[in-house]
Amino acid sequence: MALSAYDLTGRAAFVTGAASGIGRASALLLAEAGALVHCADRDETGLRRTYDLIAGAGGSARTHPLDVTDRDRVRAAVADAGHLDILVAAAGIMHTSSVLETADEDLDRVLAANFKGVLYACQEVARSMTARSAPGSLITMASGAVDSASVGLLCYSVAKAAVVQLTKTLATELGPHAIRVNAVAPGWIRTPMTDRHDAAGQHRAEATMARISPLGRVGEPEDVAHTVLHLASDASAFMTGQILRPNGGVAMPW
Repeated sequence: MALSAYDLTGRAAFVTGAASGIGRASALLLAEAGALVHCADRDETGLRRTYDLIAGAGGSARTHPLDVTDRDRVRAAVADAGHLDILVAAAGIMHTSSVLETADEDLDRVLAANFKGVLYACQEVARSMTARSAPGSLITMASGAVDSASVGLLCYSVAKAAVVQLTKTLATELGPHAIRVNAVAPGWIRTPMTDRHDAAGQHRAEATMARISPLGRVGEPEDVAHTVLHLASDASAFMTGQILRPNGGVAMPW
């Protein structure tokens, strides 16, 4: 396939969680491929840094300070962005607690950011696309946590499993409108979200994950961003309702 299939010139993308990690890496790569990238995040300092990186590389970007758990603000930001061809719903948070110690407020907080935030973004962008009968690509961010049980990650895993089901349902409903919907389920990626231990603990955690990967390493945000670019582009024109797993081989489901 010609490399032109990955050319996003003339297209516009809306990326949540764009202030750091996978969201930032995805925004940078989509801009490099030619898209106008609308960067959204509640971290305004990080958001400005992402904008500066895109602009410094010659790309085009806009910023939208945004808490994805606020449906009205999501609606307003999408409306302000205007024409959109691509959504990358990468915003999310992490919480650790055992099942028996999980409090209602923690579950509600994680579900609000990691599931409802994805739902709101998908709803608003999809409504915009269907209103103008335009094709598009919605990309949600699941996790390798949906493929195995992880101690302490009930809230996170449940929210990401809900994202997978949302993705499949939306793909079925939006297919007749030429809107594709796919999920990315990364393995251990070196981001601010996974950097929640002290230095020694972080080193041990990464070493453990690297040992169980056939590739012998943990992932970088750019590893996931390339998967995002594939799903955003015409190279994946016949792909919808799928879960792509840039996880270094840690999980190999059917």
